[in-house]
Amino acid sequence: MKKKLSLLLILIIIVGIGMYFYTYKAHRNIATEKADFRLTIATLQKDFTENDSLAYKKYQDKTIETQGKITKIELESNGIIVDEKLFATFTAPLPKKISLGQQITIKGRFLGYDDLLEEFKMDQITIIK
Repeated sequence: MKKKLSLLLILIIIVGIGMYFYTYKAHRNIATEKADFRLTIATLQKDFTENDSLAYKKYQDKTIETQGKITKIELESNGIIVDEKLFATFTAPLPKKISLGQQITIKGRFLGYDDLLEEFKMDQITIIK
């Protein structure tokens, strides 16, 4: 009986430790990750137009690098809109060196496509150049 109780207690401890490490795993640092995809916003739009479910599987939660022109700066949401199609938010405050019409290359986590606003979403972006 003591042997069964000891085994059960050890099993509970092992499962508890496993759950702890699964729940509290380290956060991704997108700024230091290598980009999974380097593409244009036009390529992204083409992929979603051809087959959106396949494009979601391919890009969602991946680190992507893209370039374009800043068409709007959103101070309230700490983000920018690139080529009128990509809404991207910074984790840190907006950099002072960005301006409307500037060509920019950014890297961040791709979140998906918003059908209602007809724009792509990225977060945790950093400026490459």
